[in-house]
Amino acid sequence: MASRKTVKKSKTSAESEKHAGGASLDDAFADDDGVDYAPAKPVKAKKKQKAEEIVEELDDELDEIERGVGDLSVESGPVEVKGSKPIAQLKKGNTFIVNGMKLEIDAHAVLMDHGSTKEMAIDAFDPKTDKDYQLRYFADQVEATLELYELREIIYVKLPLKTIVW
Repeated sequence: MASRKTVKKSKTSAESEKHAGGASLDDAFADDDGVDYAPAKPVKAKKKQKAEEIVEELDDELDEIERGVGDLSVESGPVEVKGSKPIAQLKKGNTFIVNGMKLEIDAHAVLMDHGSTKEMAIDAFDPKTDKDYQLRYFADQVEATLELYELREIIYVKLPLKTIVW
């Protein structure tokens, strides 16, 4: 069997430098006078929503949420408070009665620190129905600022608060 020998021709350094960068721009577009290019695509105008349309969409979403959770407006009257100790001493495992419901405390924490006062939240649940509630108040004005909320789906809905005993 005869073996074949392959001989490679080496390029000279002048040929390598000439083709190393490819063709120049002048050479690439030198003879394009008779070329017809495709027309440019039309630019699609972005649809801008007017403020009125956005407000209308948000109102529709709010109406849908209100239908899902019920009436969100709750008028609060005077609250009858009977406490055996300061509310700040309530902790996990303690129970209290709100509007006749016996709730067990799950957590007592600072909701927001406003500097001069703290907005507090007591997370509680009803062991019978397993519903979650939250009692909110300001530390410096407990009786005047007590509010009760029930967790429905993903939001807390304010409930009327008439009596609270701990």
